[in-house]
Amino acid sequence: MSHDRPNSASTAASSGTATGRGAPSGRRITVLVAALLTACFAFQLNASMLSPALKNVEDSLGATSAEVGLTQTAFFTSAALFSLFLPRLGDLVGRRKVLTGMMALMVVGCVLAALATNVPLLFAGRVVQGVSGPTVPLCLIMLRNEVHDPKRYGLLLGVITAVNGGIAGVDSIAGGWLADHFGFQSVFWVMAVVAGLAALLVATLTPESVASRADVDVPRMDWPGVALLVVSVGAALIALNEAGKLAAANWTLVAALFVLSALAFALFWRTENRSPHPLVATRHLRRRSTWALLLTTVLTMTGVFAVMNGLIPAFAQDADAGFGMTAEASAWWTLTPYALAGLAMGPLAGRLAATFGYGRILRIGLIGAAAMVGLMIVTLQGDSKALLLASSILIGVTYAGIGNIVLNGLGIVLSPRENPGFLPGLNAGAFNLGAGLSFAVLYAVQTATKPDDPASTAGYTAGMIAGVALLAAAFLTSFLIPKPVEAEAQ
Repeated sequence: MSHDRPNSASTAASSGTATGRGAPSGRRITVLVAALLTACFAFQLNASMLSPALKNVEDSLGATSAEVGLTQTAFFTSAALFSLFLPRLGDLVGRRKVLTGMMALMVVGCVLAALATNVPLLFAGRVVQGVSGPTVPLCLIMLRNEVHDPKRYGLLLGVITAVNGGIAGVDSIAGGWLADHFGFQSVFWVMAVVAGLAALLVATLTPESVASRADVDVPRMDWPGVALLVVSVGAALIALNEAGKLAAANWTLVAALFVLSALAFALFWRTENRSPHPLVATRHLRRRSTWALLLTTVLTMTGVFAVMNGLIPAFAQDADAGFGMTAEASAWWTLTPYALAGLAMGPLAGRLAATFGYGRILRIGLIGAAAMVGLMIVTLQGDSKALLLASSILIGVTYAGIGNIVLNGLGIVLSPRENPGFLPGLNAGAFNLGAGLSFAVLYAVQTATKPDDPASTAGYTAGMIAGVALLAAAFLTSFLIPKPVEAEAQ
């Protein structure tokens, strides 16, 4: 259908209007990419550096695995909610300004978490850190504003987005080492320093840009729409997290939250239809390029994120069922090779997507990721560190290096011309929603199937089988995403 056809992606207007300069020089692009990469580094540290330190958090705060897992879910939930509207705010008031503010608030959240002496304070710090949720899409929009050649943009998109899968493993290694030697608080202090540096570089080295204002005299933010959408998505997220507790869940609360979510979304839809400056025009929400992409992103993240950032490191550190490694050693064997493989594959995947088609490359990545999670299940039974290493590398190639890059890219190249921050923002929300759901859903499956025998791997196996099923569903929904013709080399 014609309304599913992407109407942007290859022109400067589709991603905003720069400050009036001509074609960017190579040096200017290099400086821009360096600043944007630093911002992505800062966000990625918040997302993954704590993973090998979660056991240390439990021991230091006297908390349960479920309580610590909830603080992780809080971060990704917060990131999902802020991602719904901050890219649009950047379209209107300036993307550099918004990104700088996000980095500054990330520093505040890191300091709160570093000073935490109990789970509630850690929870609050992680929520504030979640303001950084749309870092990657904002960076990609700012890059798109300067680079218009499809192949060059695809390459640089891969470079920037590859960081989102892990900073060559340095984040995991450093997180494990810091937790083992100085406690989890030191992890947050390092995050704060990097976030502060990112704020400085973005503020001083990147050009300001806004969306085209040809038809808008005064930029206005649809705050009523923002409030209703945040309430709708937030209520749904809390309901899903509560449902993940299974037998311990308050099902009356779950039902009430879902009703609240539905009512808020109905009001949001009505508000957007009547608003002269909607946050999201409802005609865009009805397009396959919107809902099919968002559904594929959520399913993909839910299926794979907690496997690599939770179940596998936990198995490696499990003295009874697994290998009994330290946090640092588990990072070397799992998260580091995973991140290195993704970082190496990312630029190539971006270039291949622009050359051979985003959809085709995405499906290759999804098939590979599902197969590699299946290989992880074999690893649980095989008691082989070599197999653990091999499967971690291969998931890094297929998900972090291909799936993650292409899904992020599609959010940019399928976004409508008149609202370039709309789809990247929602897609970033979908990434963070999927990440939070992944910890809730896969850990719930693990808990429900975990036997009394501490040496049994049944719980880990069940969680990974659920991950494979979700990735298979993502593969099927990916066929509904329309082809971004203008973003692919002809």
